[in-house]
Amino acid sequence: MNYRESLRIVDPTLRDGGLVNDFRFTDDFVRALYRANLAAGVDYMEVGYRASKTMFNPADFGPWKFSDDEKILQVIGEPDPAIKLSIMADAGRCDYETDIRPKSESPVSLVRVATYLHQMSITLKMIDDAKAKGYEVSCNIMAISAVQDAELRDALAALAKSPVDTVYIVDSFGALYPDDTKRLMDAYRDTVGAAGKGIGMHAHNNQQLAFANTILAAEMGADWLDATYDGMGRGAGNCPMELLIGFLRNPKYSLRPVIEFAGEEMEALRAAGTVWGPSLAYLLTGQFNQHPRAAIAYTKQGRTDISAFLGEVSSQS
Repeated sequence: MNYRESLRIVDPTLRDGGLVNDFRFTDDFVRALYRANLAAGVDYMEVGYRASKTMFNPADFGPWKFSDDEKILQVIGEPDPAIKLSIMADAGRCDYETDIRPKSESPVSLVRVATYLHQMSITLKMIDDAKAKGYEVSCNIMAISAVQDAELRDALAALAKSPVDTVYIVDSFGALYPDDTKRLMDAYRDTVGAAGKGIGMHAHNNQQLAFANTILAAEMGADWLDATYDGMGRGAGNCPMELLIGFLRNPKYSLRPVIEFAGEEMEALRAAGTVWGPSLAYLLTGQFNQHPRAAIAYTKQGRTDISAFLGEVSSQS
C-alpha cells in the first residue's frame, strides 16, 4: 500500500485482550506494551474500558476494566506526545457524565463509544458529551454483520450529522467476508465519509479473515485500523499487529519492537495459560454469524465434541 500520512493504528490489546483475562495485566506488562507501541510508532494505545463501577464490581476485574485516570498516570505517566491514549465507553455500561472528566484533567485523548444500533439515542448523547469535554471521539458500531441495511443507513445518517470524528466497522462475530467489508466500506464512504468523518476497521479473527478484512478496508480508504499484539482479543482475537505493520511497510511504523514484544510478553501470557486465537469452535460461530459466547463457553469447559457443538450452533441459525 502506498504511504498515507492520514493512516492511524490503534492498539486495543489491553481492552480487547482484557476480555480474555478479566483485565488482570501486571503494571510491568502495561509499561512494556506502552514502550513497544511508542517504539513501533503506533498512533493510539487503548488502555481499557471506562466501565461503570456500579454495574461491575471492581473486585471481579483488573484495573483496566475501568482505566481510571489516576491508574493510567501511575503506571504510564503523562503520555509521550508521539502517542495518544484512548479508552472505550460502552453505551449503557458506563457513567460517562461523571467518570469521563474534561480532557484538560485526563491523560486520555480519544474516547471510543461502543454501541449496538438500538442504543443510538444514548450513543449520540455520549458523543456530544465527550466532544464538549474536549476529546476526539469515535463511534464503534458493534455486531455489524447482524445489522439490517436500512437500520445501518439510518444510524450512519445520524452519525454524519453528529460531531463524531470517526465511525468504525466492528466485526464483533468475525463473520465478515471481504465482499461484506467492501459493501460496508461503500456504505460508510457514502455517508459518514462524505460528511468528512474518518472510517475505522476493527476485525475479529473467527474465520481467520481479520487481517484480510483490515487491509481491504484500508485499501478502500479506512484510515483508522485496529490491531493487537499476537492478535490478542476476545475469543478468536483480532487482526495481529505484527501482520498489519509488516504489510504496510509504512515509514511511520517499525516492525522490530512489535515482534520483540509479541515474542517475549505475549508468549509469556500464553505459557501462563491465557488462551485466545482461532479454533474450530470460533470458526463455527463466525460462519453462522453468531456471538462467540457459545464458543467461549465451549473452550472454557475444555470440550472436544466439535460435532455436537456444530449441531448446537447450526440449530440457532
